[in-house]
Amino acid sequence: MFQTLYSYFWWERLWLPANLTWADLEDRDGRVYAKASDLYITLPLAFLFLVVRHLFETYVATPLAGLLNVKEKVRLKATPNAVLEKFYAATSKHPKQADVEMLSKKSGCTVRQVERWFRRRRNQDRPSLLKKFREASWRFTFYLIAFIAGMAVIVDKPWFYDLREVWKGYPIQSMLPSQYWYYMIELSFYWSLLFSIASDVKRKDFKEQIIHHVATIILISFSWFANYIRAGTLIMALHDSSDYLLESAKMFNYAGWRNTCNNIFIVFAAVFIITRLVILPFWIMHCTVFYPLDLYPAFFGYYFFNFMMVVLQSLHIFWAYLIIRMAQKFITGKVVEDERSDREETDNSEEEEEAAKNGPLSNGHPILNNNHRKTD
Repeated sequence: MFQTLYSYFWWERLWLPANLTWADLEDRDGRVYAKASDLYITLPLAFLFLVVRHLFETYVATPLAGLLNVKEKVRLKATPNAVLEKFYAATSKHPKQADVEMLSKKSGCTVRQVERWFRRRRNQDRPSLLKKFREASWRFTFYLIAFIAGMAVIVDKPWFYDLREVWKGYPIQSMLPSQYWYYMIELSFYWSLLFSIASDVKRKDFKEQIIHHVATIILISFSWFANYIRAGTLIMALHDSSDYLLESAKMFNYAGWRNTCNNIFIVFAAVFIITRLVILPFWIMHCTVFYPLDLYPAFFGYYFFNFMMVVLQSLHIFWAYLIIRMAQKFITGKVVEDERSDREETDNSEEEEEAAKNGPLSNGHPILNNNHRKTD
């Protein structure tokens, strides 16, 4: 059965245009072609990336955070309470008013004490500023190096200037060593992101991030199998062109350099919109959708590749919406926060007690100061 499934999976009609077989892509006359077995190395490289990341965050990002004076906010810990902890872990981190009153009776705490306990307990689970800075530093470093390396790989190639060259001679296009390593490193990095996503800082677009990583891994792998390498290198370099700007803006934000952060974010927004909403759909996707049909009839690989491109483009539109919302806050002078971030809740027990005695009330509860700092 395994052999049958293997045969169906690697059926030439799924991956290659009509009248072509895998034999046409065998190495000969000094010309080397992409092979599926090449990608086996990406899994051990992904774990190597995790090790390098740990060392980088420990010995580079952490000292850098100290130099930039990245400071943690003092977080008040929730007092141990078995009743509240059980509800927090098993039922909800955000109890409704009826639940708060019920927990107040069961735990022997006042309603305000229960509310304060849940605020502090949620804050304990939120990632620290140092963790966010270290993560952003690692991604900034990789994306910047990857973008520079990617441009070095493609800038002297004819298909960088004329997209019709992407398909010239396809699929009989030999692979260059620089293309091999560019693919292996990019794919390994995205595998490492997928492996570490459970422990990384979680944001509101957590599900979209998983979809993005999986779609990217599938797209890179498939483009390698089907020898879409020229198109693949263009797509990867295009994505890396804006990512390092976002991560650097985060780093300066965590360091409290708001003006620098805001200026970099404006540049990032412009680059993101131009590359992801203009160049990618109207140049790159136009190239992958229309130009191949001049050479071969559409086949399964053609449809699958472009379907995955549509998935990525849909995510770009979603993120562009969040970016534009943030840009509007810049223009109107409002406090700018990452739309994907989980805000840290303000909780000062002394101010609450004072407000309870002297301050105004709203629905029987003191009005609290909820001016949050930008957390991402």
